[in-house]
Amino acid sequence: MNGTPPVAPPATAALNTRIAFLVELARRLHKYGTSAPRLEMAIAGVAQRLGLVAEVWSSPTAIIISFADLGQGEEGLAQVTQVVRLSPGDVNLERLCRADDIADQVTDGKLGLREGFRQLRALDLPDTRREQAKVVASYGLSAASIAALFLHSSWVDVVVAAVVGVLIGCITVSSATRPRLAVASDAISALVATTVAIVVSALVVPLAIKSVVLAGLIILVPGMSLTTAVREISSQHLVSGMARMGGAMSTLLKLVFGTLAATQLCQAFGIEARDFVLAPLPAWTDYPALLVAAVAFAMLFRAARRDWPVVILAVVVGYLTTRWGGEISGKLPAAPFGVFLGGLLLAALANLYARYAHRPGAVVREPGILLLVPGSVGFRSASYLFERNTALGMDTGLLLVTLLVAVVAGLMFGDLLVAPRRSL
Repeated sequence: MNGTPPVAPPATAALNTRIAFLVELARRLHKYGTSAPRLEMAIAGVAQRLGLVAEVWSSPTAIIISFADLGQGEEGLAQVTQVVRLSPGDVNLERLCRADDIADQVTDGKLGLREGFRQLRALDLPDTRREQAKVVASYGLSAASIAALFLHSSWVDVVVAAVVGVLIGCITVSSATRPRLAVASDAISALVATTVAIVVSALVVPLAIKSVVLAGLIILVPGMSLTTAVREISSQHLVSGMARMGGAMSTLLKLVFGTLAATQLCQAFGIEARDFVLAPLPAWTDYPALLVAAVAFAMLFRAARRDWPVVILAVVVGYLTTRWGGEISGKLPAAPFGVFLGGLLLAALANLYARYAHRPGAVVREPGILLLVPGSVGFRSASYLFERNTALGMDTGLLLVTLLVAVVAGLMFGDLLVAPRRSL
């Protein structure tokens, strides 16, 4: 006989126990980077399987959930309302998959609600030194690969961009436990990146300053946030979408201010950069750089080791599809048609993966679209406006809007092509 006591049906548990589990699940999904539409759908679905009705409202900084017991009919509506104040989340694929698995086990009756609640709480652990080192390394590798893949920089530019990325990774890791530093970390990172690039260019070797700075800051540029904001607005989640859009724009402004402040400081100390474009890397380096970028994104999004092949394949497929679409349209690899095709294919593949692997489609979708999102275009647009180059700034801003619409349209059409079976 099995000595393990049987698990009671979750719908028969006490109301407070079911509510506590759902609130904790919502907190975890929010913290691990789930967008408002998917979070609301996921919590409402789990609540129904627990014998509850949940009206969920999610924003980047708060969640409001009203609960009612299905067993009490219509009179039980809005018996309990929970308001949770949260900080904007970051994508953590390993913990997101774990939270999704816990929810599935609870709703299937394989795990008790109290044990599920305890396991969800156990996910909230500080990063180990090894995890922090992976984050720092991912910043350096991402900066180097972007410099080679998109900016077609020289070997010197790639090395300096990697060093800048590592420094920014250290600042990001340090700000995780220092709230005051976290508020200004974007501006400080831009200040450090620009200063290092100018000093190296002035004293060591000439650099393509703007390319090095952009590659170093690429992970902080809120391209993913802008894309998520447009997706939320297009799905009528207006409050969450506009709030996320405002946060992304404020990040862009802080990054641009940091770069301008560093430039002025170097001029005040008489440090004159030698802005010179060296011979670019040969074309064959695009493919090793793409592979390095895919590995860096797997580390950046904290994917579990078992998901690394899926993440790497998603990044490679997304980039190659976007590049092919741009080439057949006769424009740059970042042409809107190529971005649309990349988004469509990745959304369809993410839904297929979720359907047959029974894991969140975010494992495919989030890393895959990172090379599609137009964050660098937004950074350039804001930089031109700060430099009072209004015409070029507005032209680049229009390109930003076009690319955002293209990638969001691709994701929406991908969901129509292959209907999602899972909320995440």
